[in-house]
Amino acid sequence: MVSAANAFLNTLDADQQAEVLLDFSEENATAWSNLPCGSTCRPGIQLGSLTDTQLAAAMKVVKLATGSGEGTGYDQITQIIKADDVLNSAQSTSTESAGPAPSDDASSTASADPSATAAPSSTATDAPTGAPPSGGTGGGGMGGYGSGVYFLAFLGTPSVDGTWQLHFGGHHLAVNETYKKGKVAGASPFFIGVEPTTWTDDDGTTYTPLENQRNGLLALTSSLSTEQLATAKLSESFSDVLLGPGEDGQFPETKEGIKASSLSPKQKQLVLKAIHPWVANVDDATAKKLMKTYEHELNETYIAYSGGTGLDTQGDYVRIDGPGVWIEFVCQNGVVYRDQIHYHTVYRDHTRDYGSEFSFS
Repeated sequence: MVSAANAFLNTLDADQQAEVLLDFSEENATAWSNLPCGSTCRPGIQLGSLTDTQLAAAMKVVKLATGSGEGTGYDQITQIIKADDVLNSAQSTSTESAGPAPSDDASSTASADPSATAAPSSTATDAPTGAPPSGGTGGGGMGGYGSGVYFLAFLGTPSVDGTWQLHFGGHHLAVNETYKKGKVAGASPFFIGVEPTTWTDDDGTTYTPLENQRNGLLALTSSLSTEQLATAKLSESFSDVLLGPGEDGQFPETKEGIKASSLSPKQKQLVLKAIHPWVANVDDATAKKLMKTYEHELNETYIAYSGGTGLDTQGDYVRIDGPGVWIEFVCQNGVVYRDQIHYHTVYRDHTRDYGSEFSFS
């Protein structure tokens, strides 16, 4: 990681390095968002401003930092970024008569795929309906959509003996991985969302970036009996995740839902399988250690839901809340694709967010 970080820095000029190398402060660390608000809500250098060589070096850092599984880690992250190119194309089409979609100074269609020099030509399965909004939760903001509108920063100086953070993200993506003395001290907060939830590109490849997360939760909730579902049901309704950007440390004081200690051995395994796709955002070795921790804490972990359990309707919501792990998955109505839903999810850890560097009490 440190070698790759330094290799990337060496491709940059002094002004660009100043955009990337920032203080590991609470202000910088917590400056992430799910919105397409560009540099106004997140620090770092914009991918769309980089040359092909610089972009390849930047994405190598991200690849080394994240998991190697199919549909998780780096593979999932690049799919979420591709989804933003689909949104950019769809919004541009639907607003042709009203003018261009908002964008930052750098190209909002530059590709974050280091093997490509232009954004992949992607065609959504269904055309968007209705005029897109100019703002609001989950869509249309000051930065515009597109794989070029993602930002990378190193908070603190990358080293094998100090403390620093890889800070990477854009619309529907926030990767925050904190390193202390050469080891990962925190792999959260990790926000992922996607719109559209599935699409097929011109080559016939179909993408479903959050399928592993959704399927894991569906398998878990469908295993619950009528009585267990009644215990797990929350009285509140949710239009978004509780612990999104700006909600650091705001974990509910009381855990709600059904306690995993009351579940069957098979159901307990389904809880762990449901957790894993989020934890797999970090490198494989660290993910394995975290999963061992969450398995040890399993009996004190709670599962809860609101709305329906189908995860296909506005307000469908599932939560996993343990001594450490915190996961939320919610369905929202589409922003650009008004006739569809889209997903917001977040993975946090009660004690390990930002490497336990800050106190939010």
